[in-house]
Amino acid sequence: MMFDKLKQLTKDTGIYGISTIVGRFLTFLLTPFYTHVFNTHDFGIFTNFYAFIGIFNVIFIYGMDAAYLKYASNIELGDKKDNFSTPYVFVFGVGIILSGIVYLFKAPIFSILDIPSNNFYLMNYVIGILFIDTLNVIPYLTLRLEHKAKKFSAFKLINITVNVILNLFLILKLKMGIEAVFLSNLAATLVSFTLLIPTVAENLKIKIYFPLLKKLLKFGLPYLPAGLAAMMIQSIDRPILTHLTNLSTSGLYSANYKLGIFMMLFVNMFQYAWQPFFLQNAKEKNAKEIFAKVLTYFTLAASLILVVLSLFISDLAKISIYHHTIIGPAYLSGLVIVPVVLFGYMFLGIYTVFTVGIFIEEKSLYVPIITIVGAAVNIGVNFWLIPIWGIMGAAFATLAAYFVMAVIYFFVTQRFYKINYEYGKIAKIFISIAIVAGIYYAQFIGGFLTLTNKFLILLLFIIMLLIFNIGKEEFLFLKNRFMTQKLKP
Repeated sequence: MMFDKLKQLTKDTGIYGISTIVGRFLTFLLTPFYTHVFNTHDFGIFTNFYAFIGIFNVIFIYGMDAAYLKYASNIELGDKKDNFSTPYVFVFGVGIILSGIVYLFKAPIFSILDIPSNNFYLMNYVIGILFIDTLNVIPYLTLRLEHKAKKFSAFKLINITVNVILNLFLILKLKMGIEAVFLSNLAATLVSFTLLIPTVAENLKIKIYFPLLKKLLKFGLPYLPAGLAAMMIQSIDRPILTHLTNLSTSGLYSANYKLGIFMMLFVNMFQYAWQPFFLQNAKEKNAKEIFAKVLTYFTLAASLILVVLSLFISDLAKISIYHHTIIGPAYLSGLVIVPVVLFGYMFLGIYTVFTVGIFIEEKSLYVPIITIVGAAVNIGVNFWLIPIWGIMGAAFATLAAYFVMAVIYFFVTQRFYKINYEYGKIAKIFISIAIVAGIYYAQFIGGFLTLTNKFLILLLFIIMLLIFNIGKEEFLFLKNRFMTQKLKP
């Protein structure tokens, strides 16, 4: 029985992971397309709106997703339909109220986002996206609770596919411009809503079970500040950059920021594998030694991705396919931020490694506190550095936020779950990064940075890692732990 449950968990995790990664990559493919059809000003409008959508998605669901997962998984109060209907009906009602508030206050919202008044009509699409997206949350979670991972993943991929196809059709064929982005998203969201109707119909009764609602709100509302803080770290730099500069600068920044997806995908894949891995191995006698090794290997792999992409991202971005570069010529000047963005995502992965103590010792109280601190750092550094360094200042703000969060996570978790990490090896990896970065920028400033020199810099980095005793045995250890470990009943 236990073996079957673990097998199901592993299978579902893999399906969710693959669908999420494929979905994000398909969405990323729209970025090069947008950079060829939109100017930086219109791209800035798009990114500011989606920063707003990301933040308000958290407000519209206000932790009810986490609360639903907790109480619907065990059915502590009421029956199965009560546990679905109570959050769904309440979210529906609150969603209508919040949509009305957003509509009434759209003028000041546009002012905050620095979006021209002639784009007011786009807010109608935004409200529709927010509302329908929120209604889809509980049904999607129901599919997860019922272990319908294939259906969940299929619906998500259908949503993304519809979005991508409509973008191409409306922009290239109908010449709709920036409006096409919002219309495509709304249509794709409605497609998901339609696909989820059978799940809703099967579980819904128009009734709120108030004893359960009280529990749901008590558990869910504390997630609101943490969720808002996390979303601000990801999104708030765009509106701040627009406010301190202009929409064109924000568009330039956002397009190049998205090139950090390659490190983000690596971190996402690691996250999907890491949590079940450390939970399954937490009671091993040498668990802490294993976890220490994982940090070393993650840092090693992430550093290779960082160095390779930092060295060659400009060459990749300028590759011409059917007379079109991967990223539009008007956006190429923003490539300078990509190494900083990659470095920031690297620290996101490092602080993910440090969360092992939070989970094992059940110290989740620290999570919202640390996330809020990260958001505060992000906002403060944005206002400090953007006037000085422009888009590079915004990139460093994100790096600073994830770096500070990683440091705080480290010191907090070491207090109640001390792990003796391989500090020497990790330090040598960062020293290697610093050395190749110094050589790279020295050659860049001196005008000697050729493709051949880039390969020589990469070779030097690999040699330094080998000299610092990170060799074959180090790689085989983690490979054996992840690839050949067998589940035991």
